[in-house]
Amino acid sequence: MNDARSPLQTIAIYLGALLILVWSGGPFLWQFSTSFQLDKALTSGSPSLIPAPFTLEHYYNAFIEKQLHRYVWNSLVVSLATTFLCLFVGSLAAFALSRLNVKGRFGILMVILSVSMFPQIALVGPLYLVATNLGLLDTYTALIITYLALGLPLVTWVLFGFFETLPREIDEAARMDGVSVPGLLWHIILPMSLPSLVTTGLLAFITAWNEFLFALAFTSNIDRQTIPVGIANFTNLYYVPWGDIAAASAVVTVPLIVLVLFFQRHIIEGLTQGGIKE
Repeated sequence: MNDARSPLQTIAIYLGALLILVWSGGPFLWQFSTSFQLDKALTSGSPSLIPAPFTLEHYYNAFIEKQLHRYVWNSLVVSLATTFLCLFVGSLAAFALSRLNVKGRFGILMVILSVSMFPQIALVGPLYLVATNLGLLDTYTALIITYLALGLPLVTWVLFGFFETLPREIDEAARMDGVSVPGLLWHIILPMSLPSLVTTGLLAFITAWNEFLFALAFTSNIDRQTIPVGIANFTNLYYVPWGDIAAASAVVTVPLIVLVLFFQRHIIEGLTQGGIKE
C-alpha cells in the first residue's frame, strides 16, 4: 500500500495548518502590536498592525504606575505551589488506583472527576463563606487550596492513564529486588512518567495562572491579587487603557507560550501515551 501523499493532499495539509496558525496566532500578534502603539493610534479610524510611532509607554505604565510586577509575583507563588501540590497528591492518588489493589477504583475515579463538573460560579458563594469563617480571605492559602481542588481531577486522570500503560512486570521485578511500594513510585514509576508529569504540571500551572473568578472573590488588595485581577483593575469608570492592558497581557502570555513550545514534545507524548494500553 502506498502511503505517499499526493501534491493536492500536501497542499491541503499545509493550507489547513496555515489557517489554524493565523486563526490562533492573529489575536496574539495584534495584542503585541497594540502594546507598542500610542493611545491615539488605537482609537483612530484606521488602526494599523505596525506601530507608528513605536512606544514603550504602556509597559512603563503597567510596571511603574500600576505595579504589574506585584501581581506577577502573587501569581507565580500561587501557581507554583498549586502545581507542586497537584503533582504530589495526584501522583500518589494515580499510583494507588493504578498499581495497588484498590477495590472500586473506577468508581473512585468517577467521584474524583465529578468534582470538576460543578460550575465555578456555583462554588464561589459557599467557598467564600468557608474562607471567611476560617480567616483565609486575602491569603495565598485560600487560592492554593481552591486551585488544588480544581486541578487535581485532571492531574489524577492523566497520570492514572499513563501509569496504566507501564508494564506490570516492572512492579514484580522491583519487588523481587526488595523495593518498597514508596520506592517503586519515587524511583521507578515517576522517572518513567516524565512526559505525563510535564503535561499535567503545565496544565495545572496554566489553570492557576489564568484563573480569575476565585481570585477576584477571595482577594481585595494588591498584596495577594493575581494577574487576571490586576489587569481587570487597570480600568476605571470612564476610561479603558487598552494599551496598558495589552502590554500587561503580553508580559504574562509570553512565559506560557515559551513553556509550551519548550515542552511540546513531552506534552504531546504525555497526552497521547495515556490512551494506549499495552
